[in-house]
Amino acid sequence: MTARMTRRAFGAAAAVALAAPFVARPEAAEPIELRCSIDTEPTHPRNGGLRDYLGKLETASGGQIKTRLFESGTLFPDLHVTKALVQGQVEMACPGTWTLTGFVPDADFSQLPALYGRPPDIVHKATDGAAGKLVNTAIANKMHIEVLGNWLDLGFNNWYSTKKPLKSVADLSGLKIRSPGGVLNSSRIRFFGGIPNVTAWPDVPLAMSQGTFDALITTNISAYSSKLFDSGLRFSLQDHQGMGLYVPLVNQAFWQKIGPKLQETMAGLWSENLPAYRAGSAKAQDAGRAALTQQGVTFVDVPPADLDAIRTKLLVQQDEIVANAHISPDVVKLVMTDVGA
Repeated sequence: MTARMTRRAFGAAAAVALAAPFVARPEAAEPIELRCSIDTEPTHPRNGGLRDYLGKLETASGGQIKTRLFESGTLFPDLHVTKALVQGQVEMACPGTWTLTGFVPDADFSQLPALYGRPPDIVHKATDGAAGKLVNTAIANKMHIEVLGNWLDLGFNNWYSTKKPLKSVADLSGLKIRSPGGVLNSSRIRFFGGIPNVTAWPDVPLAMSQGTFDALITTNISAYSSKLFDSGLRFSLQDHQGMGLYVPLVNQAFWQKIGPKLQETMAGLWSENLPAYRAGSAKAQDAGRAALTQQGVTFVDVPPADLDAIRTKLLVQQDEIVANAHISPDVVKLVMTDVGA
């Protein structure tokens, strides 16, 4: 009796179980993909900083964000990546300020005459201060993207040439000089008597080897990581004419999708690690100069007194240059206040 009842009970329970609707076992949510596009080579300090940041982000997010770094312009050159970011073709980018001037002219203020030949701590007073914050707000509002935090140093721009030795700024006269972009870089080239040429960075080595330009504005590590010595680079005049800086940008739809907690994680990680990335960039620039020297590149440093004299002459034209670049007088005032000029 008991056995029969047990068998009946078991059969009834099995029937109920078979009749019950199927409930799927909950699975872990798919990670959110973050594609980051940059156009510099894997050995470049920007690449190293972003590679480290994205790795730390995956860990800190507990696997909720899956990152992919696309280097060497395999997706987009920096000149086009901001448009791709707005359109959602990538989730993150860190383009140079000079590539943003077509959207927000004020982004180019680190190239102002007032900052010519200035040390990094003075430049950071402006980029991390009121002027930088105003530009970040303008970028976010006008382009509908998020600015992750303060800007990443590339390092100081200097002059480099192929055939003509550069012993002073007077030697720049008459040269066709590749500019990274931006009105202020072009204005500085013209100030020294050069002829501006804008060539996308991935195309620079071939263009240089073909004689498309005689000289260029770039940094020590950028010249070395792209092996420009193989394309004819032979001379450099170091005047620290302007700090090259990268702006960390995030697609707005992605930003909203990850929610407040992961937004805080992303911003916090960037702020926490930025000082180390900046220090890494400075070391990379020194190492780049040493490596270029070993490749036969001759360096000449503009004396500090000459830098001050050149800056004084450039400042005479600052108002005109600012007007031509469509930079807001309010931003210029903030820069001058930030740096104590």
